[in-house]
Amino acid sequence: MTTTQAFDYDIKDTGLSADGKRRIEWAEREMPVLRLIRERFSQEKPLKGIRVVACAHVTTETANLVRALQAGGAEYADKGAR
Repeated sequence: MTTTQAFDYDIKDTGLSADGKRRIEWAEREMPVLRLIRERFSQEKPLKGIRVVACAHVTTETANLVRALQAGGAEYADKGAR
């Protein structure tokens, strides 16, 4: 994982982590095109040196998009919910 900055996190319930990971994995299975893009990006790194800036409500689908961009070499900072 590449991050550009460290942040403090306010996590309400860390016990939900496993369920969140399962939901992200489910979304990955339901988004085969994005999975193929991530696999290709992980080999080619077309975004290496590019910083991605976005403000989004993070859903399982958004999480998979970020994973694909990360696999492509993009830098990111995960600020987390406040």
